[in-house]
Amino acid sequence: MANTSTPDWGDLLVGQLAFYWDAHLRPRLDGLTDEEYFWEPAEDCWSVRPDEDGNYRVEHGPDADPPPVTTIAWRMMHIAVGCFVIRSSTFFREGSAGDDADMFDPRHVPADLPHTAREGVAFLEDSYREWHGHVSSLDPAGLSAPLGPKGAYFSADPMAALIAHVNRETMHHGGEIGVLRDLFRTSGAKGRDDRLTVARS
Repeated sequence: MANTSTPDWGDLLVGQLAFYWDAHLRPRLDGLTDEEYFWEPAEDCWSVRPDEDGNYRVEHGPDADPPPVTTIAWRMMHIAVGCFVIRSSTFFREGSAGDDADMFDPRHVPADLPHTAREGVAFLEDSYREWHGHVSSLDPAGLSAPLGPKGAYFSADPMAALIAHVNRETMHHGGEIGVLRDLFRTSGAKGRDDRLTVARS
């Protein structure tokens, strides 16, 4: 007999990210060292570095083709800040960055990011838990409501579309973190400046 019940699309969306976090991404971060966190396997990597005031920030630059290799620190903070912190601040923390701040406003970005791998994992976990708590509480009306002015040029998109986008970004960059950890281990790298080299026959 066919199942004619309507799926709970909100539960599916939120559950997708929760399963990925619990079964895949979070376990892959166990034992992460500072040397791995800041490892630059190629020249001119983007990372998380201190500015002139000593505050750690995610590096950005002009669009490049191909884009630069990024460190585990960069990818973790891209997920933590770009996916979770900014969206939580924009849509669920009233006035945290100013009532006029949309989801691209730099006022949502913390002034200083973690300085170590241990702090980075904790920060990512806290930011995930906050985002998960917010989106898991949404009812069907909240999931289908348009983002409005805070969504900037995605203002007409529903909240469910933003959740799906955050899921994709988290899984995409989370997979890259796992690959970088594998490469660090199998390449014999010991320090953050050890470069990957191409083996020649």
